[in-house]
Amino acid sequence: MHPSPSIGALLRDWRQQRRFSQLDLALEAEISQKHLSFVESGRSQPSREMVLLLAEHLAVPLRERNALLLAAGYAPIYLERPLDDPALKAARSAIDLILKGHEPYPALAVDRHWTLLAANGAVTRLLGLVANAELLRPPVNVLRLSLHPDGLAPLIVNFGEWRGHLLARLRQQVRATADGTLGALLNELSAYSQPAGAVKGRRDAETEPGIAVPLQLRLGESVLSLISTTTVFGTPVDITLSELALETFFPANSATADALHALAAGGSGMA
Repeated sequence: MHPSPSIGALLRDWRQQRRFSQLDLALEAEISQKHLSFVESGRSQPSREMVLLLAEHLAVPLRERNALLLAAGYAPIYLERPLDDPALKAARSAIDLILKGHEPYPALAVDRHWTLLAANGAVTRLLGLVANAELLRPPVNVLRLSLHPDGLAPLIVNFGEWRGHLLARLRQQVRATADGTLGALLNELSAYSQPAGAVKGRRDAETEPGIAVPLQLRLGESVLSLISTTTVFGTPVDITLSELALETFFPANSATADALHALAAGGSGMA
């Protein structure tokens, strides 16, 4: 059994992961480099306030800030409540308001591992296109659902481009959080076979560049073209809220808007 890493070793790991020198971090935190060196080497025991100060400047996720506090001998301060906890009622109401208000366009809420937490009716209608019911069995991972050969992958017209976008985003999250589960998910998704005929990489250089990477989803004889935005809670002090993101999709053209309105009204939305 290996001993738990010391607070100094953990802080050093986060500093190196953020590509800060000791001098860089000391200047950011307005402390002496000598003091920081002593903390990392174990020659000095940091106060609770010092741990939180360094964690803030290193942009350490709240969950991992609790781990730093424990390593330094202090009690964790960030709570992790379920989304239906009464204390999160206002946040849950805000989430529901955004999801419902975004109809008839797709919107969903995911946690740090891309597990589906909530979705509006537009998402439910699009998930009806997935033939493999196992992929829709909770907990649903939306990245796996998007890139799995039995998920939405065969219906994504620009699969190579969309896959590259999702994997790059996931890769950045792995670097930012050092989350082992996300790392395993990245390896899994990277190993998936691509649909026959999928074009690898980004869009053809001959085509006019767009404003964002779209999700182009085949719906019957039509193609839905969607651009996405990500919304997070500002200054959260609850772990659940700090790890929650709202993914909202907007039509990239009028034909997509018309098709989604038709679907919501009970029509086929197909040309």
